[in-house]
Amino acid sequence: MLRHALYLMFTVFCLSLQAEDKLTIAAASDLRFALTDIVAQFKQQHTAATVELVFGASGKLSSQIQHGAPFDIYFSADIRYANTLADAGFTATVPAVHALGRLVLWSNTAGISALTLSDLTQKRFKRIAIAQPEHAPYGLRAKQALIKAGLWQQLQAKIVYGENIAQTAQMVKSGAADIGIIALSLALSPALHDKPYTLIDETLHSPLEQGYVVTLHGAANPLSKQFIAYLQSTNARNIMLRYGFTEPQRNHEERYVP
Repeated sequence: MLRHALYLMFTVFCLSLQAEDKLTIAAASDLRFALTDIVAQFKQQHTAATVELVFGASGKLSSQIQHGAPFDIYFSADIRYANTLADAGFTATVPAVHALGRLVLWSNTAGISALTLSDLTQKRFKRIAIAQPEHAPYGLRAKQALIKAGLWQQLQAKIVYGENIAQTAQMVKSGAADIGIIALSLALSPALHDKPYTLIDETLHSPLEQGYVVTLHGAANPLSKQFIAYLQSTNARNIMLRYGFTEPQRNHEERYVP
Protein backbone atom coordinates (compact mmCIF):
# COMPACT_ATOMS: atom_id res chain seq x y z
CA MET A 1 0.00 0.00 0.00
CA LEU A 2 2.78 2.40 0.95
CA ARG A 3 4.69 1.44 -2.17
CA HIS A 4 1.62 2.19 -4.29
CA ALA A 5 1.13 5.58 -2.63
CA LEU A 6 4.79 6.50 -3.18
CA TYR A 7 4.50 5.45 -6.81
CA LEU A 8 1.48 7.72 -7.28
CA MET A 9 3.28 10.63 -5.63
CA PHE A 10 6.32 10.09 -7.87
CA THR A 11 4.09 9.97 -10.95
CA VAL A 12 2.37 13.23 -10.05
CA PHE A 13 5.76 14.82 -9.37
CA CYS A 14 7.08 13.72 -12.77
CA LEU A 15 3.98 15.03 -14.53
CA SER A 16 4.35 18.38 -12.80
CA LEU A 17 7.95 18.58 -13.96
CA GLN A 18 6.89 17.75 -17.49
CA ALA A 19 4.28 20.53 -17.39
CA GLU A 20 6.90 23.02 -16.20
CA ASP A 21 9.26 21.95 -19.00
CA LYS A 22 6.74 22.59 -21.77
CA LEU A 23 6.28 25.91 -23.52
CA THR A 24 3.51 26.53 -26.04
CA ILE A 25 3.97 29.46 -28.41
CA ALA A 26 1.32 30.84 -30.73
CA ALA A 27 2.86 32.82 -33.57
CA ALA A 28 1.97 34.61 -36.78
CA SER A 29 2.77 32.59 -39.90
CA ASP A 30 5.44 35.01 -41.12
CA LEU A 31 7.58 33.75 -38.22
CA ARG A 32 7.32 30.08 -39.20
CA PHE A 33 10.96 29.67 -40.26
CA ALA A 34 12.63 32.32 -38.11
CA LEU A 35 10.96 31.21 -34.90
CA THR A 36 11.56 27.53 -35.67
CA ASP A 37 15.28 28.28 -35.97
CA ILE A 38 15.26 30.36 -32.78
CA VAL A 39 13.51 27.59 -30.85
CA ALA A 40 16.10 25.07 -32.08
CA GLN A 41 18.88 27.30 -30.70
CA PHE A 42 16.97 27.88 -27.46
CA LYS A 43 16.58 24.14 -26.89
CA GLN A 44 20.32 23.64 -27.14
CA GLN A 45 20.55 25.63 -23.90
CA HIS A 46 17.38 24.16 -22.37
CA THR A 47 17.68 20.52 -23.30
CA ALA A 48 14.82 19.36 -21.06
CA ALA A 49 12.35 21.84 -22.54
CA THR A 50 9.58 20.87 -24.92
CA VAL A 51 8.52 23.79 -27.12
CA GLU A 52 5.36 23.55 -29.20
CA LEU A 53 4.86 26.09 -31.99
CA VAL A 54 1.37 26.86 -33.27
CA PHE A 55 1.26 29.07 -36.37
CA GLY A 56 -1.68 30.91 -37.85
CA ALA A 57 -3.17 34.29 -38.68
CA SER A 58 -2.54 36.83 -35.92
CA GLY A 59 -6.22 37.70 -35.54
CA LYS A 60 -7.36 34.09 -35.29
CA LEU A 61 -4.71 33.20 -32.72
CA SER A 62 -5.71 36.24 -30.66
CA SER A 63 -9.32 35.07 -30.75
CA GLN A 64 -8.29 31.58 -29.62
CA ILE A 65 -6.45 33.04 -26.62
CA GLN A 66 -9.55 35.00 -25.65
CA HIS A 67 -11.50 31.74 -25.79
CA GLY A 68 -9.10 29.89 -23.49
CA ALA A 69 -6.43 28.42 -25.75
CA PRO A 70 -3.48 27.35 -23.50
CA PHE A 71 -0.75 29.41 -25.17
CA ASP A 72 2.11 30.72 -23.01
CA ILE A 73 3.51 33.33 -25.41
CA TYR A 74 1.80 35.06 -28.32
CA PHE A 75 3.67 36.52 -31.30
CA SER A 76 1.67 38.74 -33.63
CA ALA A 77 2.62 40.24 -37.00
CA ASP A 78 0.80 43.35 -35.80
CA ILE A 79 1.40 44.69 -32.29
CA ARG A 80 -2.19 45.93 -32.22
CA TYR A 81 -3.50 42.40 -31.68
CA ALA A 82 -1.23 41.97 -28.67
CA ASN A 83 -2.33 45.38 -27.38
CA THR A 84 -5.97 44.36 -27.70
CA LEU A 85 -5.32 41.23 -25.64
CA ALA A 86 -3.55 43.30 -23.00
CA ASP A 87 -6.38 45.83 -22.86
CA ALA A 88 -8.86 42.97 -22.37
CA GLY A 89 -6.83 41.51 -19.48
CA PHE A 90 -5.50 38.38 -21.19
CA THR A 91 -1.78 39.09 -20.79
CA ALA A 92 0.77 39.02 -18.00
CA THR A 93 3.27 41.38 -19.63
CA VAL A 94 3.14 44.61 -21.59
CA PRO A 95 3.23 43.94 -25.37
CA ALA A 96 6.62 44.67 -26.93
CA VAL A 97 7.76 45.23 -30.51
CA HIS A 98 10.72 43.04 -31.43
CA ALA A 99 11.03 43.46 -35.21
CA LEU A 100 9.55 44.96 -38.36
CA GLY A 101 8.31 42.86 -41.28
CA ARG A 102 8.28 43.68 -45.00
CA LEU A 103 5.99 42.93 -47.92
CA VAL A 104 7.23 41.61 -51.26
CA LEU A 105 5.89 40.62 -54.65
CA TRP A 106 6.73 36.97 -55.30
CA SER A 107 5.97 34.47 -58.05
CA ASN A 108 6.94 30.86 -58.65
CA THR A 109 6.73 31.21 -62.42
CA ALA A 110 7.01 34.83 -63.55
CA GLY A 111 10.26 36.79 -63.65
CA ILE A 112 9.41 39.64 -61.29
CA SER A 113 12.73 41.22 -60.32
CA ALA A 114 11.79 44.50 -62.06
CA LEU A 115 8.03 44.50 -61.39
CA THR A 116 6.06 47.16 -59.55
CA LEU A 117 2.56 47.03 -58.10
CA SER A 118 1.16 48.72 -61.22
CA ASP A 119 2.37 45.74 -63.28
CA LEU A 120 -0.22 43.58 -61.54
CA THR A 121 -2.75 44.96 -64.02
CA GLN A 122 -1.06 42.97 -66.80
CA LYS A 123 -3.20 40.25 -68.37
CA ARG A 124 -0.68 37.52 -67.54
CA PHE A 125 -1.56 37.92 -63.87
CA LYS A 126 -5.00 36.37 -63.62
CA ARG A 127 -4.89 35.48 -59.92
CA ILE A 128 -3.13 37.63 -57.32
CA ALA A 129 -2.87 36.15 -53.83
CA ILE A 130 -2.93 38.14 -50.59
CA ALA A 131 -3.72 37.08 -47.05
CA GLN A 132 -7.22 37.70 -45.67
CA PRO A 133 -7.17 41.39 -44.54
CA GLU A 134 -9.77 40.81 -41.80
CA HIS A 135 -7.44 38.76 -39.59
CA ALA A 136 -4.00 38.65 -41.26
CA PRO A 137 -1.79 41.75 -40.87
CA TYR A 138 0.10 41.09 -44.11
CA GLY A 139 -3.21 40.92 -45.95
CA LEU A 140 -4.33 44.23 -44.46
CA ARG A 141 -1.01 45.87 -45.39
CA ALA A 142 -1.24 44.45 -48.93
CA LYS A 143 -4.70 45.99 -49.26
CA GLN A 144 -3.41 49.29 -47.88
CA ALA A 145 -0.56 49.33 -50.39
CA LEU A 146 -2.89 48.61 -53.31
CA ILE A 147 -5.30 51.31 -52.17
CA LYS A 148 -2.49 53.85 -51.77
CA ALA A 149 -1.19 52.92 -55.23
CA GLY A 150 -4.67 53.45 -56.69
CA LEU A 151 -5.00 49.83 -57.80
CA TRP A 152 -7.39 48.19 -55.32
CA GLN A 153 -10.63 48.69 -57.25
CA GLN A 154 -9.02 47.70 -60.53
CA LEU A 155 -7.52 44.48 -59.16
CA GLN A 156 -10.26 43.18 -56.86
CA ALA A 157 -11.62 40.72 -59.43
CA LYS A 158 -8.17 39.10 -59.66
CA ILE A 159 -7.48 38.80 -55.94
CA VAL A 160 -7.65 35.44 -54.17
CA TYR A 161 -7.22 35.11 -50.41
CA GLY A 162 -5.17 32.87 -48.14
CA GLU A 163 -6.22 32.31 -44.52
CA ASN A 164 -2.78 33.46 -43.39
CA ILE A 165 0.43 34.62 -45.04
CA ALA A 166 1.96 31.12 -45.13
CA GLN A 167 -1.07 29.73 -46.96
CA THR A 168 -0.92 32.71 -49.31
CA ALA A 169 2.70 31.92 -50.17
CA GLN A 170 1.77 28.26 -50.71
CA MET A 171 -0.98 29.29 -53.14
CA VAL A 172 1.59 31.11 -55.26
CA LYS A 173 4.15 28.32 -55.00
CA SER A 174 1.62 25.69 -56.09
CA GLY A 175 0.37 27.73 -59.04
CA ALA A 176 -3.07 28.39 -57.58
CA ALA A 177 -2.14 32.06 -57.98
CA ASP A 178 0.16 33.62 -60.58
CA ILE A 179 1.74 36.07 -58.16
CA GLY A 180 1.32 37.10 -54.56
CA ILE A 181 2.04 39.78 -52.01
CA ILE A 182 3.73 37.85 -49.23
CA ALA A 183 6.11 38.29 -46.30
CA LEU A 184 9.80 38.85 -47.04
CA SER A 185 10.56 36.32 -44.29
CA LEU A 186 8.82 33.61 -46.34
CA ALA A 187 10.42 34.69 -49.63
CA LEU A 188 13.80 34.18 -47.90
CA SER A 189 12.82 30.82 -46.44
CA PRO A 190 14.31 27.50 -47.63
CA ALA A 191 11.03 26.71 -49.36
CA LEU A 192 10.95 29.81 -51.58
CA HIS A 193 14.39 31.43 -51.66
CA ASP A 194 15.32 30.10 -55.12
CA LYS A 195 12.95 32.61 -56.78
CA PRO A 196 13.48 36.40 -56.87
CA TYR A 197 11.24 38.88 -55.13
CA THR A 198 10.52 42.60 -55.28
CA LEU A 199 10.23 44.67 -52.11
CA ILE A 200 7.09 46.77 -51.82
CA ASP A 201 7.58 50.38 -50.76
CA GLU A 202 6.94 50.33 -47.01
CA THR A 203 5.61 53.91 -47.04
CA LEU A 204 2.51 52.57 -48.83
CA HIS A 205 1.23 50.85 -45.70
CA SER A 206 1.26 50.92 -41.91
CA PRO A 207 4.38 49.34 -40.34
CA LEU A 208 4.34 45.59 -39.78
CA GLU A 209 5.35 45.80 -36.13
CA GLN A 210 6.00 42.29 -34.86
CA GLY A 211 4.83 42.13 -31.24
CA TYR A 212 4.95 39.55 -28.48
CA VAL A 213 3.37 39.13 -25.07
CA VAL A 214 3.27 36.54 -22.29
CA THR A 215 -0.31 35.43 -21.70
CA LEU A 216 -1.96 34.92 -18.34
CA HIS A 217 -1.68 31.18 -18.97
CA GLY A 218 2.08 31.48 -19.43
CA ALA A 219 2.74 33.79 -16.48
CA ALA A 220 3.63 30.96 -14.08
CA ASN A 221 5.73 29.06 -16.62
CA PRO A 222 9.44 29.82 -16.03
CA LEU A 223 10.18 28.93 -19.64
CA SER A 224 8.16 31.96 -20.76
CA LYS A 225 10.57 34.36 -19.12
CA GLN A 226 13.58 32.37 -20.28
CA PHE A 227 12.43 32.32 -23.91
CA ILE A 228 11.65 36.06 -23.95
CA ALA A 229 15.14 36.70 -22.55
CA TYR A 230 16.66 34.50 -25.26
CA LEU A 231 14.77 36.47 -27.90
CA GLN A 232 16.98 39.45 -27.03
CA SER A 233 20.20 37.50 -27.59
CA THR A 234 22.57 38.12 -30.48
CA ASN A 235 21.87 34.64 -31.88
CA ALA A 236 18.11 35.21 -31.97
CA ARG A 237 18.44 38.69 -33.45
CA ASN A 238 20.77 37.41 -36.17
CA ILE A 239 18.20 34.78 -37.13
CA MET A 240 15.52 37.46 -37.40
CA LEU A 241 17.80 39.57 -39.60
CA ARG A 242 18.55 36.56 -41.81
CA TYR A 243 14.84 36.27 -42.59
CA GLY A 244 14.50 39.93 -43.49
CA PHE A 245 13.13 41.31 -40.23
CA THR A 246 14.62 44.64 -39.21
CA GLU A 247 15.14 46.26 -35.85
CA PRO A 248 12.09 48.23 -34.65
CA GLN A 249 12.02 51.99 -34.95
CA ARG A 250 11.04 53.00 -31.46
CA ASN A 251 9.88 56.50 -32.31
CA HIS A 252 8.51 56.13 -35.83
CA GLU A 253 5.57 58.12 -37.10
CA GLU A 254 2.55 56.36 -38.59
CA ARG A 255 3.06 56.63 -42.33
CA TYR A 256 -0.30 55.58 -43.64
CA VAL A 257 -3.78 55.76 -42.19
CA PRO A 258 -6.35 53.66 -44.10
